[in-house]
Amino acid sequence: MPAKKSKKTMENINSRLQLVMRSGKAALGYKTTLRSLRTGRAKLVIISGNCPPLRKSEIEYISMLSRTHVHHYAGSNTDLGTACGKYFQVAMLAITDGGDSDILKSMESEG
Repeated sequence: MPAKKSKKTMENINSRLQLVMRSGKAALGYKTTLRSLRTGRAKLVIISGNCPPLRKSEIEYISMLSRTHVHHYAGSNTDLGTACGKYFQVAMLAITDGGDSDILKSMESEG
């Protein structure tokens, strides 16, 4: 039964990510995520499941300093890229503007 719940949650996150990519603003990739965290523009950071541990801990640390929520995406970087509607792999992304999506409110209530 838990597998069904996680699949439904994953679809929910994917649909919200698609809405953010259409109506909001997001910075894809390590460098741009780091830049948006340092400037204080990032509101939510999503990290893929197979991101290298050192890079993941660095982003988590900077997110903690900038008081930004971090969500660990259950899928790989290929899945995260597909969820964003891109044809390349995305290790992490920073959402700077949620747009019409309620992803910022839902992630803050979860974590």
